[in-house]
Amino acid sequence: MSLEKFDNEIYALTSAELKRQTDHLEMIASENFTLPEVIEALGSVLTNKYAEGYPGKRYYGGCEFVDEIEQIAIDRCKALFGCEYANVQPNSGSQANQGVYGALLNRGDKILGMDLSHGGHLTHGAKVSSSGKMYESFFYGVELDGRINYDRVADIANIVKPKMIVCGASAYARQIDFAKFREIADSVGAYLFADVAHIAGLVVAGEHNNPFPHCDVVSSTTHKTLRGPRGGIIMTNNEEIAKKINSSIFPGIQGGPLMNVIAAKAVGFKFNLSDEWKVYAKQVKANAKTLAEVLIKRGFELVSGGTDNHLVLLNLSDKPYSGKDADIALGQAGITVNKNTVPGEKRSPFVTSGVRIGSPALTARGMGEAEFEIIANRIADVLDDINNASLQAKIKEELKALAHNFIIYDKAMY
Repeated sequence: MSLEKFDNEIYALTSAELKRQTDHLEMIASENFTLPEVIEALGSVLTNKYAEGYPGKRYYGGCEFVDEIEQIAIDRCKALFGCEYANVQPNSGSQANQGVYGALLNRGDKILGMDLSHGGHLTHGAKVSSSGKMYESFFYGVELDGRINYDRVADIANIVKPKMIVCGASAYARQIDFAKFREIADSVGAYLFADVAHIAGLVVAGEHNNPFPHCDVVSSTTHKTLRGPRGGIIMTNNEEIAKKINSSIFPGIQGGPLMNVIAAKAVGFKFNLSDEWKVYAKQVKANAKTLAEVLIKRGFELVSGGTDNHLVLLNLSDKPYSGKDADIALGQAGITVNKNTVPGEKRSPFVTSGVRIGSPALTARGMGEAEFEIIANRIADVLDDINNASLQAKIKEELKALAHNFIIYDKAMY
């Protein structure tokens, strides 16, 4: 029996979400469209299998085939990042980070991460996160130019003397200098941990600096710029660290791994290893650059003045409206973004003074610089007249027609 017949309520909502994804322009920097083949693996019979442990060392019988699947995922992950060890079991990027902390830190140890309001992530020590509650967290940020000042990071590290330095961000539009971070970590005897969840797809395509060999341990999500299923991974070149990480994930914070998701990760990694992937990643950057250039030309301020990667961070501090207002107005015009804090933030995290806009999802649909020039101008049109509901409705219809030229999923498949 089909889902439509068995549970029409859920089927109808799933269909509605497919329509929303088709009609709207998804520009949240952390979202993407995964491959149909990945979705097929996610919905496979592998969801039925319990497989606590690791390949060849399971606590359940009947794991001969899932062992092979997980090993393929591990081997492809190692090939992607050029590392010696990989754990593909984390259910999310946040759990991957939790696993890293559990492997290398004791409760109360000091960590130095990027300030959330400056582009960092909750799991990099934010006080509302378990990473900020279990460990003594300190922060570095960006300067008035919107860029990391590595000399300033070194000064903070010398004062704090952290056991671990976390580099990586969720709203930073510039290249991260992992070699510089390595020098800083060495100067204070700290572990260097890179969370590349946002930039991983660019890293593996050679479109961003690689955290290896500079970092002791690296985590990432497998969605975002990698376009795989939602999930996490952890990599290292250190055998002792790898053993600690494996124990930290299982039995530390997770039980049986989601074998259907691990299979889907392997499928995604196969795409990431292809020449086609390099073309995609290059286009992601080109589209983000076009987005930045048009918005600047239209008179908007971008944190750091542009982008080196897949996103731009719009600074609306000097506007009479907030990031939340902009988020809502753009949504009514068929453009899905997210409000975001900016350096020097004066509003609450629920309101914010910024908007984060990314290029990965629309690039996955096949859009290029020409489409991004149109879209960037429509974003500017909406924000220049933010209370104009009729303009928003008109732009929504225009962009819906544009979006329908780039259909990514066949409704019959879902």
